[in-house]
Amino acid sequence: MRLLHAADLHIDSPLRGLSRLEDDDLAEQLRAATRQATRNLVELATTQRVDAVLLAGDIYDGDWRDYATGAFFIQQMSQLVDAGMRVFLVSGNHDAASSITRTLRLPTGVTALPRDAPGTSFVDDLGLAVHGQGFARRDVTENLAAAYPRRVPGLVNVGLLHTAVTGRPGHDTYAPCSVADLTALGYEYMALGHVHTRETLASGATTVAFPGNLQGRHPRETGPKGALLVEVEPGQPARLEFHALDAARWAHLALDVSVPQSLEEVLDAIDTALADEVDQSEGRPVVTRITLTGRTPAAAELVDTDRIETEIRLLAERRRAAVERVRVQVTEPMAADPADEGLRAGVLATAQEWGADPGRLRTELAALRRELGADVTEQLDLGDPGTLRELLDEAARMLDARLAGGGAA
Repeated sequence: MRLLHAADLHIDSPLRGLSRLEDDDLAEQLRAATRQATRNLVELATTQRVDAVLLAGDIYDGDWRDYATGAFFIQQMSQLVDAGMRVFLVSGNHDAASSITRTLRLPTGVTALPRDAPGTSFVDDLGLAVHGQGFARRDVTENLAAAYPRRVPGLVNVGLLHTAVTGRPGHDTYAPCSVADLTALGYEYMALGHVHTRETLASGATTVAFPGNLQGRHPRETGPKGALLVEVEPGQPARLEFHALDAARWAHLALDVSVPQSLEEVLDAIDTALADEVDQSEGRPVVTRITLTGRTPAAAELVDTDRIETEIRLLAERRRAAVERVRVQVTEPMAADPADEGLRAGVLATAQEWGADPGRLRTELAALRRELGADVTEQLDLGDPGTLRELLDEAARMLDARLAGGGAA
């Protein structure tokens, strides 16, 4: 039996980080990426002639702006049903009943498992039993898996669950459970959703897996995104094969530029890394965040951020990629002039002092904005202490590199 497991489609989710892109056509293509990834899912299911599609929650991304979001999903699912496939889904925290204000009737052949208690749907001609429970509200903190039914003998048993299991960084711990809870059910396959990174938690008698989300939505969701093709028979270990279905690819190139001795060599290293990333994307648009680290004689030149960003964006354009952001975190390898040591130490001490007091940094930025007569805080979330700390650290490194390299601050 061939199944296709996907989760976290987040159809029409607003992708973050697009405001910093200079290519308007690419930004528009990225805004449509979640829909294109869903079309890719339908195409893969059709070409692979799967028996059923499993969707483990977060089909949507909260309230719909209009019915077009729901209509698009219904149209895609209708294509699967018309091709002879069954679809099974559970609601996740983003498309829980309390978050969705509009609903559309699902096509016959698409089964949404219940939200109030675990349910089981049988497909007699396939010998398939699908167990699952969706989210009735956004914040589900109880262990839903504890009430799932035991395995039905003689059938392929599949469980659908939207969960963080024991917790994962960057994800709320919804429907918490242990891997032991899931394997104890005895199903051949547990199809999970919610965590956006692909991961196999258990294999053998019961295979437990996250496919990751279908399309990366911001610069931290890097690398290939897609779905798992699952081949399974009653009482046999499942076999998994990942298929990339994303319409665009986010990347983070963290480059240690300690070896290059000049700005030209640093730019050559960046160009090589961009070329490799584009090759790995297999024709998809690539949007990358670039972070430069290490000790290099080119530090004083690299902290000229306007020039460096322009140079890197031109390199990316020639490679048919785009740059979301450039972060320069380099330092000068040469010892500073002793006369400057006190000044450099003062800069670092001030950065530490302000880092412990985000309110003061907000005040200083507001004063700078008034002095310049421009909104220097545009596109910055100054309510987030992490953003403030990142901004401060970057400014301190830039100033220190200029002082160490003898450049003008």
